[in-house]
Amino acid sequence: MARHPSLNYMREEVLPTAFCPGCYNGIVMNALFEAFRELGIEDLRKFAFVSGIGCSSWIPSPYIKADSLHTLHGRAIAVATGVKAYNPDLEVIVIGGDGDIASIGGNHLLHAARRNMDLIVIMINNQVYGMTRGQAAPTTPHGMKTPTTPYGNPEYPLDIVSILVNTNANYVARWCVSNYIQLKNTFKEVLSNINRGFRFIEVYAPCITYVVRREGKSPGQKLRELMTTCIPYKKYMELELAEREKYVPVGVFKAEDKPGFVETYRNYLRKAIGR
Repeated sequence: MARHPSLNYMREEVLPTAFCPGCYNGIVMNALFEAFRELGIEDLRKFAFVSGIGCSSWIPSPYIKADSLHTLHGRAIAVATGVKAYNPDLEVIVIGGDGDIASIGGNHLLHAARRNMDLIVIMINNQVYGMTRGQAAPTTPHGMKTPTTPYGNPEYPLDIVSILVNTNANYVARWCVSNYIQLKNTFKEVLSNINRGFRFIEVYAPCITYVVRREGKSPGQKLRELMTTCIPYKKYMELELAEREKYVPVGVFKAEDKPGFVETYRNYLRKAIGR
């Protein structure tokens, strides 16, 4: 049997993964690996991956065949900032969940975007705290039942994409796991065309165990559903407000190519030392 190309980027000694059967993390991993392959990246020696705590934080450590740092809950972006500042030649990629990046790490997310820090941040939004049995998170939809909201979530979720569009970030996108080709192409874009500054990709991927199963659906059924509920942002904005809760707006919301923090700080240092 032919060797799958993704295995060139994975640590085979730790396979199979510890993810729940049907977990969409595998789709995200494969899209990223295919982007590497199509860009001609044969190995990941010039990359460093950083993650915090959560199901999706396991993607780089232990599964990706590259240098990685598995850090404290919510601190992945702060640690990644230090890695990039120390070695600007590395392409530093943060992979984590919505609880890790948007909740306890939300402050680091905002200020890294404000600085236009030269990082790629991939936030896999599974809508709950999946590793700790599915409690409500900042991204849990209004009305969703979870162990901490048994009568339905009374709060409304954070729209991280809308927040980051209004920062200094260079690139902000959201795709569902059902948008595989678009997701892969976004990974390619932030690795090649827009390869500096803060680049944020949200991947909408409901937790198989604590969201999809509780809806009485299989992973395949949910994936087919996402093909119709994840719609382009322009089409989403044409809907009546009451209709919008049924859909997830996707697309590239911002794409600029401003100098990132590394270049900006180098220029600052030149002024400080007079040359």
